[in-house]
Amino acid sequence: MADRLNGYRILILETREEAQFSRLLTEQGADVLQCPMFTIHDAPDPAPIEAWIRRAVERPLDDLVLMTGEGLRRLMKVVRRIGLEAEFVGSLARARKFARGPKPGRALREIGLEPQLTTEKPTSEGVAEMLSKLDLKGHRLGLQLYPDKDHATLIGAITAQGADVDTVLPYVYDAEAADANIVTAIEEMAQGRIDAVALTSSGQVRRLIDVAKAHGCEPQLRDGLQRTPIASVGPVVSDELQAYGLRTDIYPANDAFFMKPLISAMAAALAKNPPRMAAKS
Repeated sequence: MADRLNGYRILILETREEAQFSRLLTEQGADVLQCPMFTIHDAPDPAPIEAWIRRAVERPLDDLVLMTGEGLRRLMKVVRRIGLEAEFVGSLARARKFARGPKPGRALREIGLEPQLTTEKPTSEGVAEMLSKLDLKGHRLGLQLYPDKDHATLIGAITAQGADVDTVLPYVYDAEAADANIVTAIEEMAQGRIDAVALTSSGQVRRLIDVAKAHGCEPQLRDGLQRTPIASVGPVVSDELQAYGLRTDIYPANDAFFMKPLISAMAAALAKNPPRMAAKS
């Protein structure tokens, strides 16, 4: 059913995989306003990443926890640069692999591997809960981290189970470069030029609020969100919205917390009213 969103202007807050989300929305006829939230860069000092990779090859890990798909892809970029792809992939093949949500699992499949377990909740707490049911005593566990998050609680929980945790942080965020994009998106919502904002991660909610506060436009953001339907991909995002006193208007049916069910829910909800820009013309 193409063109189900024809004429509707949808705001998405770009992170790692929103290019796919944008394509799916466009295929349904939506006018997509893409708002980059931050730029991702390789870690400025490659030496710790290279050393972690060499350790994983020379002393294979018993377990590997991947927090993001981006993290594994950045690791593989370094692996290929230093000429250890076959050795590294072979080493990971022997380890138990755990994924924080579906995105790291997709990244693993790109190199021919599969996760043994994937968290039901794509959060650090979900990872800790999953690992708490396993015997990690004496294991060497590789933990791929992501920026702008205090991972001390998770690391402490794994260490308390008797594992030797070896962490790696393969990339960094450049958030300031995207602040102007977010302020513009806030203005578009406040002026009633957006039919819906679609949120696919809890970090997007925090980033909106943080930038609005930093630029003195939080009242404008809240006014814009009051008049703009908010689509949430799942419970983690909705919980974050609620924590900031915001609501969820559109939610995937049947607990199918993925992009396509979210788009279907948006199409059904928005069809009740004509596109805003069409109504103004």
